[in-house]
Amino acid sequence: MKIIDVIPHAISVPLEQPFYFSQGWVHNRSSLIVEIVTDEGISGFGEALCHGLQPPHIAAAFIEHAFKPLLLNRDPFDVEVLWEEMYNLTRPYGQGGSAVNAISGVDIALWDIMGKALNQPIHKLIGGAFRKEVTPYATGFYRVDGATYPADSIDEAHRHVESGFGAFKLKIGFGIEEDIALIRAIREAVGEEVKIMADANGAYSVGAARRIIKETEEYNPYFLEELLAPEDLEGYQQIKNLSKTYIAAGEQVFGKTGYRPWLEGNALDIIQPDLCSSGGITECKKIAAMAQANNTRMIPHVWGSGIGIAASLQFIASLPAAPLSLNPIEPMLEYDQSSHPFRKDLICDGINMVDGKVQISTKPGIGVDVNREIIERYKIN
Repeated sequence: MKIIDVIPHAISVPLEQPFYFSQGWVHNRSSLIVEIVTDEGISGFGEALCHGLQPPHIAAAFIEHAFKPLLLNRDPFDVEVLWEEMYNLTRPYGQGGSAVNAISGVDIALWDIMGKALNQPIHKLIGGAFRKEVTPYATGFYRVDGATYPADSIDEAHRHVESGFGAFKLKIGFGIEEDIALIRAIREAVGEEVKIMADANGAYSVGAARRIIKETEEYNPYFLEELLAPEDLEGYQQIKNLSKTYIAAGEQVFGKTGYRPWLEGNALDIIQPDLCSSGGITECKKIAAMAQANNTRMIPHVWGSGIGIAASLQFIASLPAAPLSLNPIEPMLEYDQSSHPFRKDLICDGINMVDGKVQISTKPGIGVDVNREIIERYKIN
């Protein structure tokens, strides 16, 4: 089997109602879908994550101009060799960011091809499944113009609970007092049984983060995410043990080399590599092994299209609890609940929550069918 084409599909759709978070306004939901075509008629799909304000054209340029020439006429089963060659090629101008985003999308597409060729789901090819279903937590709570807070956030929290979620993640980073008031209001509204997480997207300094951690501890947040800038490893070491609340981060850390100092420095309770950003399946399995060796939990960051969610489910199935025990603390699925066609329509509505759980697909590859019509409708490159 040989690769005969590598196609980066940049897709984007304007939001009917733009939203904002601590780093700015989001007017479009975008993604970079990677399609790899083989001479045996099998195509694989992957995704290079577009963070909130990231244009998909950047990763598309890496794939079109750097990786495609390297990949053509190669065997997709040489996935480890291809990963290292792509990383080494872009090392002088990459090592992170959109370069590794792009590698991630290619890598997932290669694994999708292998799964389809062998008629196996990806989790069977990377060691098997520790679980058949995953508990999701709802991601949302983005802010929109004209809304009233915390009242509108309380309404959203109730909707998630009514939909069957036992956990959800708030957006914070709008000011210390406002964030504390929001967490307090949500806890009072939903009671003690619901897990509440909160994500500041790197909005604070160590001093400000310390106040949020200490003053929200009584409201029992499950974890606080990205309180500090993603470069501030030493700052995370300072705030990690200030309370019983878990400290999480890592969606903007790339590859095993990037994660090494975070794990060796015991900087986080929970690491959050994104499969579509931190290196794909090949590299994230190595990050997972490093986390297991350091008895550090992993709850992957997931904020892409349905392709990214499906691939992440395959990866999460293969993650051992750290450590294993009779009643281990299991990983969870970050399950975006915002409304856009790339979450459901792109994968023919192939992922659903039933009774508070999301099942791990046993279909070949990433486990879902891709709707090419959606790609063509929203393609912008």
